[in-house]
Amino acid sequence: MASSNNYDGILLGMGNPLLDISAVVDEAFLTKYDVKLNNAILAEEKHLPMYDEMSSEFNVEYIAGGATQNSIKVAQWMLQIPGATSYMGSIGKDKYGEAMKKDATAAGLNVHYYEDESAPTGTCGVCVVGGERSLIANLSAANCYKVDHLKKPENWALVEKAKFYYIAGFFLTVSPESIQLVIFLQSLVSPDVKSL
Repeated sequence: MASSNNYDGILLGMGNPLLDISAVVDEAFLTKYDVKLNNAILAEEKHLPMYDEMSSEFNVEYIAGGATQNSIKVAQWMLQIPGATSYMGSIGKDKYGEAMKKDATAAGLNVHYYEDESAPTGTCGVCVVGGERSLIANLSAANCYKVDHLKKPENWALVEKAKFYYIAGFFLTVSPESIQLVIFLQSLVSPDVKSL
């Protein structure tokens, strides 16, 4: 069996981190925010107050989420080797960003978030009623990743260390320059690199 050193930083994910704010809510809450059960939507202006209301009115669970970050968390869980996975994306400098860092780190991810000062951390309201759920995603800071963050030596070192990369299509609308740097330039330097 290979040593855990062979797996250090082997997988790097880049994507749109969203803090899942998950709670069992009531029908009145869904009606108030015009949310239908078993639905997944992007938040509109009318939904923006719901995240703080969920946090103050219901027993919530904060979970570092977003499609790519969830995939990296699963890979980390499967590998069970500290430091095997790394993740980059953009969060805000706020309480939800702190909750995101805490949960992702507890899951074993080596997170290097870009912290945007102009937008709040992206959130996803997970409203559960009778075992069914609705998702309301507010991308916010997740849309603010900057290629300059990737170019910082401590972040580029993660790219150089990785042997595999996972970047979902959602990130194409956020930072195509970052994707080009990671995949195209790194694949020229390391022909053995695999992209998923």
